[in-house]
Amino acid sequence: MERLSPAQIHLRKASAALAHSNEQVLLENLNAYEQMLYLLARHKKDLKAIASMEQRASYKKSILHHYLPWIEGALSAGNGKQDNVLMTWQVWAVDCAEYHLALQIAEYAIHQELTLPDGFSRSLCSMLAEEFADAAKKAQKVQKPFEVSYLLRVDELTKEKDMPDESRARLYREIGLLLETAQPETALNYLERALTLNLNVGVQGNIKKLRKQLNKADTP
Repeated sequence: MERLSPAQIHLRKASAALAHSNEQVLLENLNAYEQMLYLLARHKKDLKAIASMEQRASYKKSILHHYLPWIEGALSAGNGKQDNVLMTWQVWAVDCAEYHLALQIAEYAIHQELTLPDGFSRSLCSMLAEEFADAAKKAQKVQKPFEVSYLLRVDELTKEKDMPDESRARLYREIGLLLETAQPETALNYLERALTLNLNVGVQGNIKKLRKQLNKADTP
C-alpha cells in the first residue's frame, strides 16, 4: 500500500476540495436539465468501471432516488420535449427490474414519440419488446415468477408501432409461455403468432403440446 507523506496527504485533500468547489461553480451555471445530464454522465462513468451486469443493475437501482423527482416531474409536465435523462432511465429501469416505472415512462414516451438517446441502436418499441421478453425468459429459466401483465402492457403499447418481426416474436413467445397453464387457448394464439413472425423462435413443441391438450379437451 502506498505510504504518503504529510505534504502529499495535504496536497490530495487540497486538490479534492478544489475539484469539488469547481464542480459546484459549474453546476450553479447550468440549468436544471443540464445539471441532470451532468449527474447522468458521472454515473455512466461509474458504470463503465463495473464489469458485472448484475452489479451494474444493482448500482442503477441504488442511484434511482437521485432521478425519481426529475422523472416524475417530466411525466407530469407532459411537454413532449426530448429528454435524454428520462429516456436513459427508460432502459435502465428495465435493467434494474423497476418494471412498473419503465412502463410508466414507456406510455409517455411512445405517446410523445420520444427516442432513445444516441448510443442506443434499437428503436424504443423494439427495445421494450426485447428487454421485457428477455427479463421474462431469464426469470423462467431460474424458476422465478414474472408478471405476464408487464408483457401484455408492452404488447398493448407497441401493437400499432413498427419493429422487427423478430423482436415482436420474442415478446409473443414469452407471453405464450407464461399463459400456457392458466390460459392455454390465449397462449396458443400468441405462440402461433410468434412462429408466424419468426420460424426460428423455438415454440413448435409448445404449440404441438397445446393443440393436443385443447383438442383432447374438446373431445366428448
